[in-house]
Amino acid sequence: MALHVMEEANRCLGCKKPNCREGCPIHTNIPEVIRLLKAGKLNEAGWMLFENNPLTTVCSLVCNHEKQCEGHCIRGLKGVPVHFSIIENYISTTYANQMVNGPAPSNGRKVAIIGAGPAGLTIAVILARYGYSVTIFDSKDKIGGVMRYGIPDFRLPDAVLDDFAYRHLELKGIQFRPNTTIGGSITIDDLFRDGYQSVFVGAGLWKPRSLHIKGESLGHVAFAINYLASPKAFHLGERIIVIGSGNSAMDCARTAIRQGARYVTVFNRRDKIAASQYEASYAQLEGVTFEMLKSPVEIRDDGVVFADNEVDEEGKIHPIPHSEKLYPCTGVIVAVSQELGSSIMQSTRNIGTQPSGLLIADEDGRTSRPGVFAAGDIAHGARTVVEAVANGKRVAETMHAYMQTLPMPEPSEYADVPVVQPIDVSVLAEQVLS
Repeated sequence: MALHVMEEANRCLGCKKPNCREGCPIHTNIPEVIRLLKAGKLNEAGWMLFENNPLTTVCSLVCNHEKQCEGHCIRGLKGVPVHFSIIENYISTTYANQMVNGPAPSNGRKVAIIGAGPAGLTIAVILARYGYSVTIFDSKDKIGGVMRYGIPDFRLPDAVLDDFAYRHLELKGIQFRPNTTIGGSITIDDLFRDGYQSVFVGAGLWKPRSLHIKGESLGHVAFAINYLASPKAFHLGERIIVIGSGNSAMDCARTAIRQGARYVTVFNRRDKIAASQYEASYAQLEGVTFEMLKSPVEIRDDGVVFADNEVDEEGKIHPIPHSEKLYPCTGVIVAVSQELGSSIMQSTRNIGTQPSGLLIADEDGRTSRPGVFAAGDIAHGARTVVEAVANGKRVAETMHAYMQTLPMPEPSEYADVPVVQPIDVSVLAEQVLS
């Protein structure tokens, strides 16, 4: 592995104007990282990666490298680009094992993070570095958000996120409150009451988007976000139709094959696949077939009725009359994106929302309510992991600057009450027995 990584690193030209860095949404200093690795300074290279991107181990696996760093590599113009994803994964996973530092000195201020997805985790780590006491709230039982519950394990192993939780949260003193939905029993107003000086809202989009066609409630139908969260819970048979063609659809198709499906077909209403070429090629390699220019009309117990589409001169899609056909299947997965299903906005005063229900926030994360910040899916719609990290970094600095303008929080009015010493149960037991 190490030899292969060094061979790839040696292919880097060390461009004075690195297009690869410009192609990276988080502007990773790729030439410098590679230079440090080639000089035998792996730890320095790892430190640089994590300082720039706390989720570097994740991004090395799930980024759309073909359109970002590797897609901008000068070598790719006439040949094969330098595969930085391989280099980044090797450096970050190797260096991660040495990250054992404890929490930074406390600055006496508390921050609440709603949502343990990529944006929320990035902000939590950065603010913890500044000494803030950080608590993360999430409706799920483990951290990761869509990274854990929306990306299959064969693309992003849970172990990567578990290691992140240990090294970046537990060792740094960041508290995680699982299975807690903000907007129900606990509101944003409650968070401010309890001394949090700033609140970040990064709840994901967990409500599946419906096709609004007859048959979606049938027992052999699953929505992508639900299926990917727990594929073993669904029994869809051996012939599956996936409706949609984004990366999530590819994940569903490949997961279905791993769950025992023998025939998996992706149906797309357009003439081009929305997923990255990389993900689509893997799906094809694993036996997934594709049907293009097909719009679903009705889901039945024995299959799905599709109508053929045509593309006009302006590139618009139109159904062809009387072209409906039944395509037999045993199970259907609807993978046409997600939308907002959170109750946060309904329970929060003085906060602006878009017509779609998403929060209104500027590029630095400020909402219409002072002290409340937002980024990621809940403010901008579904984005990639690295885009969420880039947004999170910017918002973290804005939150830090905002809180530095606030007075230090006042101590509780009950700060001086006497402390009741806990009872030693073993001593009490001896007294009872005697």
